[in-house]
Amino acid sequence: MKSIIAFFSRHIPRHIQQKIAHLILIVLSPFYRGNKFEDPVDGNTYRKLLPYGQLNKRLNALAPLSMSLERHRLIWLYLQNKTNFFITPIRFLHVAPEYCYLRKFKKMPHLDYVTGDLISPWADVKMDVHDIPFNENEFDAAMCNHVFEHVEDDHKAMTEFFRVLKPGGWAIFQVPIDTSREETYEDASITDPQEREKLFWQHDHVRLYGNDYGKRLSAAGFRVVESDYVSEIGNELATRYALPKGELIYICHKPLNN
Repeated sequence: MKSIIAFFSRHIPRHIQQKIAHLILIVLSPFYRGNKFEDPVDGNTYRKLLPYGQLNKRLNALAPLSMSLERHRLIWLYLQNKTNFFITPIRFLHVAPEYCYLRKFKKMPHLDYVTGDLISPWADVKMDVHDIPFNENEFDAAMCNHVFEHVEDDHKAMTEFFRVLKPGGWAIFQVPIDTSREETYEDASITDPQEREKLFWQHDHVRLYGNDYGKRLSAAGFRVVESDYVSEIGNELATRYALPKGELIYICHKPLNN
């Protein structure tokens, strides 16, 4: 069974994986109904959530109906409570759009919503983050999560997002971070998938970020705020929403005087 799952995850395109998984989870969702956990993305409640993770499975991680993970619920709450995202007209670039957000964001009439991805057919624009096909100063906000650990030159990708944001614009860029590391670890000579999975936490990752991630974003020109929003929410709600305790949100601002 493990070999079948590994083959599925490594060789089936992610958008197809997500579609199949969503259909399965719709069927299974009645068995998870309850009131212990709440998914703020769609408001559904559950007695438990599904486990998730390749190397170390996390309990109560995946909400069956929206398919939101801990980080998705955390970002949703941050956008809802700490930004103008849900009320102010903005031109928004969303790269590698997450399934749980995609349908929700498309229905928001105040968003000029543009999605991009190198592979996914759900995206509006086929694009490589090393060379974003938009003009300078075009977007009010952007989001691109769990992508920089996959790309060859993350600094180039970060500067591309900086370029297309308007002065005063903001972005959220989440990545997996090993908080026991002070510096990001990368070694381009490591190409074996199993070795990459061991060292970088996933076979298609090319680096494992450390506590210097904020500095790497700053080097691209951003003013970076590392928000411990989980602690701000408090333990009771963090447990209710099954949030990732210890995960910081990286909010990146493009200075007005750029």
